Amino acid sequence: MKILFLHGWQSVPGGVKPTYLKDHGHEVINPKLPDEDFAEAVKIAQAEFDKHQPQVVVGSSRGGAVAVNIDSGGAKLVMLCPAWKKWGTAKAVRPGTVILHSRADDVIPFADSEELARTNGARLTEVGKNHRLADPEPLAAMLRACEGREEDPHG
Repeated sequence: MKILFLHGWQSVPGGVKPTYLKDHGHEVINPKLPDEDFAEAVKIAQAEFDKHQPQVVVGSSRGGAVAVNIDSGGAKLVMLCPAWKKWGTAKAVRPGTVILHSRADDVIPFADSEELARTNGARLTEVGKNHRLADPEPLAAMLRACEGREEDPHG
């Protein structure tokens, strides 16, 4: 499956999460997004989406804000601690969007994801010990969400 992975602020392509998806057999498009120019990050993400037509868009933190500000057509959205209130203008996601967030996140409030889920029919799963979601449990949850197996906690 083709996955567009949009990394967070002060993060880089090829990190733990996109590598995890790649190691599980997926083709991962993981462009470098500029930290200081949100509009340019959205432009780059949109160009990559249009070029590769992925089935899934994963947005991590600021990358989650980028993800909701591009036209992703019918692609599934998987958001990891999305910073949608901090960057961009989009305030809605499609029903069926999966949000993974740790209640212990000290960077992006868990309540932001609760609000996004409640007002948009998204599915919020509490997972992980911190903002990074780079431990085995959240990585497995991200993979299940991308593969449409989020209902199976043992998958």
